[in-house]
Amino acid sequence: MKLKKRIICGLLAVGTVAALLTGCGKKEETKTFTVGFDAEYPPYGYMDENGEYTGFDLELAEEVCKINGWELKKQPIAWDNKDNELNSGSIDCIWNGFTINGREDDYEWSVPYVDNSQVIVVKSDAGINSLSDLSDKVVGVQAASAALELLSDEEGQKDLADTFKKLQEFADYNTAFIELQAGSVDAVAMDIGVAQYQISGRGDEFIILDEHLNSEQYGVGFKLGNTDTRDKVNSALKELKSNGKFDELAEKYGLSDMTCLEP
Repeated sequence: MKLKKRIICGLLAVGTVAALLTGCGKKEETKTFTVGFDAEYPPYGYMDENGEYTGFDLELAEEVCKINGWELKKQPIAWDNKDNELNSGSIDCIWNGFTINGREDDYEWSVPYVDNSQVIVVKSDAGINSLSDLSDKVVGVQAASAALELLSDEEGQKDLADTFKKLQEFADYNTAFIELQAGSVDAVAMDIGVAQYQISGRGDEFIILDEHLNSEQYGVGFKLGNTDTRDKVNSALKELKSNGKFDELAEKYGLSDMTCLEP
């Protein structure tokens, strides 16, 4: 009888050790946070001279991942395919100078963090000084952009766009600027932050018209229903505002006068 008890106790002990070893062997997997972004949209997301993806939004995403213990995956996407990428689960969010206004019900949105305007950029010697001067001119815009939506919307600036000779779409704003420089287009409609970045370092070759097309705000867009990830990102953004890191990055990318994030 004593021998049987010893055997049972021995088996229980072996089982306990095995269970402990199994438990120790299990490691919680780190969440991968995949950010979809336009790789040619400086200063928010772009490839630097070292071939690395960087920018204000991507550095913000890195800091958010540090706070939440996530691993960041930077996923460049075709901007006009962003909804397919999000809905298929290929990316967790769209984070790259993404306009909230007019899309409020299409995504779960983070808190707004940048005030933005849609503006017109022209050559400084083009003789175009106001929006009315764009009549019968060729105006470039990025495909699937907020500027294109604004210029196509009856409640936006479609009346203005109807005065253009042509509203020409480009895959990205780098290409649009090349065409503007070459004289293939007369003007480019775009976000003010991107416009300021594009014309900085080009001397006085280009100007931004004083009349803006509109004013809007940027946020991070998540798939409808994904409130958990949205809330974690919001909490981290507010922490970054409180500890000064958000303002530090805004200053680095020349966006200090455009931010609207509250702690």
